[in-house]
Amino acid sequence: MLAQQRQQTILERVRRHGAVRVAELVRDLGVSDMTVRRDLEVLAERGLLEKVHGGATIGGPGSTEEPGFAAKTTRQQPEKEAIARAAARLVRPGTAVALSAGTTNWALAHHLIEVPDLTVITNSIQVAEVFHRNQRDDRTVVLTGGVRTPSDALVGPVAVAALRTLHVDTLFLGVHGMSVRAGFTTPNLLEAETNRALVQCAGRLVVPADHTKWQTVGISTIAELSQADVVISDARLDAEARRDLAERAGELIIAEEAS
Repeated sequence: MLAQQRQQTILERVRRHGAVRVAELVRDLGVSDMTVRRDLEVLAERGLLEKVHGGATIGGPGSTEEPGFAAKTTRQQPEKEAIARAAARLVRPGTAVALSAGTTNWALAHHLIEVPDLTVITNSIQVAEVFHRNQRDDRTVVLTGGVRTPSDALVGPVAVAALRTLHVDTLFLGVHGMSVRAGFTTPNLLEAETNRALVQCAGRLVVPADHTKWQTVGISTIAELSQADVVISDARLDAEARRDLAERAGELIIAEEAS
């Protein structure tokens, strides 16, 4: 098992049980004590868990907690890839799309680089970089200005002012969390304002969000569940969440991972 796969396994276990013990990981993963401790150190440095004597724990996210882009890229990678593939199938050549910040939209950008005659609006430095590295003559990419957040989004008055003059066919909105009570949320107040401006400029709202976003609530609401034309999640989304989303959003798509 590669280090990245092993660390993802450790993360999944600590999120499921709230804590892990080094001795159990050594036994179950079939690696040395030193290897497990090194993996825990790497994950702790990324802010994904907290090391404690004999193991590690992870706390529930606060409403203003905003992990960095690098930390989020390690989470739910297969699910995000499946969601990105499903989202890409909604994009037609010759259209204008907006991608907000987030690692799922970053994965989506990689699936859109071959779509011809596309106009892309984004406030994500990472998303813009994907298209910059894969340039083509029939594509236009507009990166808004603004203040940079930990998730590499450009937000604030400059970004909002730019977005108020634009109109796109489809917005792919990355979110921190979603729930019946709070809708689609973010832990960053300035990002919420910018994302609301993105919603206003879009003809269709698509929310690509993996199962871990359900019942996670950030400090500020971007949009209500009913405002989404499409929500794309993964096969690990539970039955109750599926019912709630199907009742409120226009359409719920469950993306299956590649075999």
